[in-house]
Amino acid sequence: MLYAGIGWTDAGFEIAVLDGNGHGDRPAVRFAADRSKEISSYLKGLGGPVTAVVDSTNGMLDGGFMAAGLDMYRADPAILPPRPGFGSVPAVELARAAWRDPASVVRLEIESGSLTGRLDEHHAAMAASDEALAAMTAAGRSLEHGDRTHGKIALTFDDGPHPPYTGRILDILESYGVCATFFCVGLNAGARGEDLRRMAEQGHGVGNHTWSHPYLPDLSPAELADQLNRTGDVIADAFGAAPAFFRPPYGSRTPAVLRSLTDLGARLALWDVDTEDWAMPGPDVIAGTVLRHTIPGSIVLMHDGGGDRSQTVTALPSVIEGLLARGLEFVRVEDLVTPNFATGER
Repeated sequence: MLYAGIGWTDAGFEIAVLDGNGHGDRPAVRFAADRSKEISSYLKGLGGPVTAVVDSTNGMLDGGFMAAGLDMYRADPAILPPRPGFGSVPAVELARAAWRDPASVVRLEIESGSLTGRLDEHHAAMAASDEALAAMTAAGRSLEHGDRTHGKIALTFDDGPHPPYTGRILDILESYGVCATFFCVGLNAGARGEDLRRMAEQGHGVGNHTWSHPYLPDLSPAELADQLNRTGDVIADAFGAAPAFFRPPYGSRTPAVLRSLTDLGARLALWDVDTEDWAMPGPDVIAGTVLRHTIPGSIVLMHDGGGDRSQTVTALPSVIEGLLARGLEFVRVEDLVTPNFATGER
């Protein structure tokens, strides 16, 4: 058995590999953020069963890697050394945690993704945040949907930009003459500035989706600020404007996280239609979910990164045609904001 730790930095990913005796005879290997398929090929080519380990601040790779047949695991903060100022726990420490105690790392499942084993905790934290979220909504700092009396809806795509899916989605949107909003991960945005420039040229919106797609309750306030600020800077440089909204990965929140986001001046964009396309249920299921549940004002959650998004690409024309047939207008998330937004009225 080989143990491969996958860490992230401000520039991309680092892979460190240990053998069954805890020894590493391979130098750490680094990959740019938009080279996830190369990382997957590298891991599959190591020559034996591989336990691939990420930490809870890295939610960008597991879906695609599991779809490619890799066994993915998550090491949680309790069994890891402290993180550096900006970045995950070093890759070698992730590998060492799994080698030292294989039972201490959580095997991820494609149906629950990065939050495997933590869904009850996640749902409880969100429920405990309802009052704080309602206060943000009333103050005009959070949006789950737009005005229900107007025929406007917003398609949104998370976790990119990532080839080839972002480019294919942009092609489809352009062919129909409709716009969307892309909630970008900073690591990907920094590596794919040309995609953000194309989004700007086509009139799409771009939002902030953190630097590395972490589970926000595991971050300190300083780490959360770094995730937002660095991503905002990269987006502004490539897109030409600062992102108007922030979307928390997984929708994750606690009262403390929401206080920190308020202190940072973030405006949250959540959603009311979740396609769950990350679980790859099939293009017909994805399109059917959108067409059954979308109503005026809806914000629809889909993905252009974080894994194999070919099903989303295939479903998109049916989604667009079905919604256009209802007379709905496609707008950016920021275009759903009305004068009543600041008072929380809907």
